[in-house]
Amino acid sequence: MQPSDFEEALRKIRQQDPHYDEAAYVFVREALDFTIKLLKKPASGPRRHVSGAELLEGMRQYALQEYGPMAKTVLAAWGVHRCEDFGALVFNLVQAGVLGKTDEDRPEDFGGGYDFDEAFRAPFRPAERVAARPRKAAE
Repeated sequence: MQPSDFEEALRKIRQQDPHYDEAAYVFVREALDFTIKLLKKPASGPRRHVSGAELLEGMRQYALQEYGPMAKTVLAAWGVHRCEDFGALVFNLVQAGVLGKTDEDRPEDFGGGYDFDEAFRAPFRPAERVAARPRKAAE
């Protein structure tokens, strides 16, 4: 069985930069498709471009959908601990020719996007209990 172009690109990327698990790259590719659908971007053509901020939000939503309360743990197992890691993954794929970019796109577009605890753990924390109202004295 011949490896796909994507699999071959991943092999080459991981030879040069083994920091991230292969699954992290697969996640980025799937999250990009998810984001394109989420934003209702056309399947092809120049309007298909997704900005770094849009992709970060799409990756957050996709991770929550796929992994729920385990999202942060799963990402950490792949070597992804902050938004800058997403940027590194994306630009490794860009350099390998798997993803495209515009002249304005930069790895820095992914810097400081969101805090991983807030993005991936906060949605599953129990809501604060509403203080019990004092009972009225019997009349």
